Amino acid sequence: MICRNEEDVLRFVKENNVSFIQFWFTDVLGFLKSFSVTPSELEEGLTEGMGFDGSSIEGFARIEESDMIAKPDPTTLQLIPWRSGEKPVARLFCDILNPDGTPYEGDTRYVFKRLLQKVKDQGYTFYIGPELEYFYFYDDTEPRILDKGGYFDARPIDMGASLKRETIFALQAMGIQVEYSHHEVAPSQHEIDLRFDEGLKMADKTMTYRIVVKEIARQNDRYATFMPKPIGGENGSGMHVHQSLFKGERNAFHDTVDPYHLSDLAKHYIAGLMRHAPEITAITNQWVNSYKRLVPGYEAPCYVSWARRNRSAMIRVPMYKPGKEKATRIEFRSPDPACNPYLAYSVMLGAGLEGIENKYPLPAPVEEDIYEMKAQERKKHGITDLPENLYAAIQLTEKSSLVKKIVGEHVHAKFIENKKIEWDLYRMHVSKFEIDRYLPKL
Repeated sequence: MICRNEEDVLRFVKENNVSFIQFWFTDVLGFLKSFSVTPSELEEGLTEGMGFDGSSIEGFARIEESDMIAKPDPTTLQLIPWRSGEKPVARLFCDILNPDGTPYEGDTRYVFKRLLQKVKDQGYTFYIGPELEYFYFYDDTEPRILDKGGYFDARPIDMGASLKRETIFALQAMGIQVEYSHHEVAPSQHEIDLRFDEGLKMADKTMTYRIVVKEIARQNDRYATFMPKPIGGENGSGMHVHQSLFKGERNAFHDTVDPYHLSDLAKHYIAGLMRHAPEITAITNQWVNSYKRLVPGYEAPCYVSWARRNRSAMIRVPMYKPGKEKATRIEFRSPDPACNPYLAYSVMLGAGLEGIENKYPLPAPVEEDIYEMKAQERKKHGITDLPENLYAAIQLTEKSSLVKKIVGEHVHAKFIENKKIEWDLYRMHVSKFEIDRYLPKL
């Protein structure tokens, strides 16, 4: 459905006998929050927004300044497939406002909107196409797999394939275009790729995608997780993010005569991502578990580099096909799917823009397998490392003036505060590894 304004929403809700409208928004960590309104309250909610207590939402207001307003974006109206029938339920994404109607600085959707407006003012549109990997398990108590498939395996219909098929139908019903889907490398690991779209729309779609995947699994008494590394010794789940800048209908990343078919703007963008990748990693890989994935040998990039064919590189430039200039893009491979997409897409774009504005030079690509290189060889190629754990990543992000500029002081402070708490809880925990390794010896 296409709704352009409040009147379109009200008309659709009435004509389709919608029973409830869920107001969706996201906390600083990327968890979806919502509350429901009835059609009788919807008109006021659309025009004035609906008030709620923000003091219990992670990264939102302190208790003494708790009043928040959720203002729906009418262009995001969609029916929820698992709440269809005679009295369907719809959802609307919301912007969070202060009581005086100004944008709330702790709203991560607003953080991304603000940056996208800067890009728009320069005459560009930012497009994103993410590839989110995830696992299916029997439940949320242990990583018990549903299948033993591998990369692109074409197996007889199993539970994972059935869940994926049902999920794709649900995504399509919500107006989300799917390019293709397949089994990933690890057992019970799957991927559904979304067709690229404009930045804010894709951030909303990313949030919706994760909810749909998990809900379809739940309805079938199974569990889907975007945890980056749920199974030791197997590949973790990444979120490879394809991105490009367009000027009108022209792909600003494409240059026909360049050997790599990359414009100078694209090269500066890649250089910006490379230079600032370590300091944005706490946002693109925000959990303790994220760094169990970012290790050599499991196809997750842990070194700062770029290439065309090399999938061990952090940034890959897919090969150019003549006549497909619009498809020229870069693929940022280090993020994982458990991040806050509004913040992750913001810091990627912000780092790229920094490279463009300051005309960062792009180093030579590295096509060799970086995992096989010795430390001295990596140093010779100018290859640096991403942070090895959450604490190292937090330290870089906390000191980063660029990240603070992109996300704002409020989100920056709240995010760092939360991540420090998570690290403290983690480092105080005594793991099974420690018991098994040290108790019999020490």
